Amino acid sequence: MNVTLKPWSRRLAWALPMIALLAGCDAGKDAANDAHKAEEAKPHPVATYVNVPWEALPAVSEADLLAGFDSWRSACQRLKADPVWGATCAAATDVPRSAGAVRGFLKARLDVFGLRSADNSPNGLITGYYEPIYPGSLTETANAHVPVYGVPDDLIIVNLESIYPELKGKRLRGRLEGRVLKPYDDASTINSQGSSAKPIAWLTNPMDLQFLQIQGSARIKVAGGRQLRVGYADQNGYPYRPIGRWLVEQGELKKDEVSMGTISAWAKAHPERIPELLASNPSYVFFSTRPDSNEGPRGSLNVPLTAGYSVAVDRKVIPLGSLLWLSTTKPDGSPIARPVAAQDTGGAITGEVRADLFWGTGDAAGELAGNMKQQGQIWMLWPKGAALPQVPDAPAGS
Repeated sequence: MNVTLKPWSRRLAWALPMIALLAGCDAGKDAANDAHKAEEAKPHPVATYVNVPWEALPAVSEADLLAGFDSWRSACQRLKADPVWGATCAAATDVPRSAGAVRGFLKARLDVFGLRSADNSPNGLITGYYEPIYPGSLTETANAHVPVYGVPDDLIIVNLESIYPELKGKRLRGRLEGRVLKPYDDASTINSQGSSAKPIAWLTNPMDLQFLQIQGSARIKVAGGRQLRVGYADQNGYPYRPIGRWLVEQGELKKDEVSMGTISAWAKAHPERIPELLASNPSYVFFSTRPDSNEGPRGSLNVPLTAGYSVAVDRKVIPLGSLLWLSTTKPDGSPIARPVAAQDTGGAITGEVRADLFWGTGDAAGELAGNMKQQGQIWMLWPKGAALPQVPDAPAGS
């Protein structure tokens, strides 16, 4: 059975460019930049879910099966009232921690759907992310002078789906000027002029802040050896544009050379051009402090992420809380096949066959995450009888 999402409505065709405008497009930008914005504002591609037998899934080890199931089950407290996953989560509570019991439970409760892109390809991009540890301070010092801002009081958020259901997940962010909602400051403005928000910490390197904004969470090592945990709180409303893409466009790196390591090396060799590099990405992330603990950082589902078994996804294709089956490789080519839990999202994680695998905390995890740009396939395990994710139709007469 092939199930295809319904196309976006006619209203969305004009609404998305308007979203891009209000979210940060500047009428004074040149035509090339406007064209880039229009490209990012195109309706989301149509995704197809292909029903396949359990036997179509790649084999996994017992250890990976149990770890992936534990990662998914760790979010069940958050999902107990979910109309799709609530009943399955309730039943999962009593499943013994044995490979046979877990496999039997999954086969009895869930169907398997292979994800396909709009061109019917089963292959997509699998990347990685991690929780870095950066040197910093709770107060500004001569060395720690790069602010990590909390959420500004004047940041206004408009949830569009409350008026237009077909715009589910779409929000406008801006600032009120009189009675008019204007785009919020872009990253270049905030980096050069500061923000009205209060800094929650200070870093020593502007590139650390940029990578923190890409990763979404970090630990900041401050005086006394304490590690302050910070995580994504909100964003300025502009689309994320990879700084690696800018380096490729400038002829500084080749496309297949881009990684956190090569970007960091370029920035170290060209400190005078760092502001120019950072200005190429108009998106800016604001943070909040998180409780100190040894658990993983919390993703968009607000549960601790599990190293190697939690992924960030495009929630328009894969609802948060879903159990997935992932097949890909590590950067060294060694295979990865395991169940993973959809527990996070990210501005750069868009598309049908697309996932960002969380690798853990610290330098070793960062090495894996920074080099991971692999091809892979994703299967979604979905409760039997539950309707598959759908993009709502426009109301009649729209």
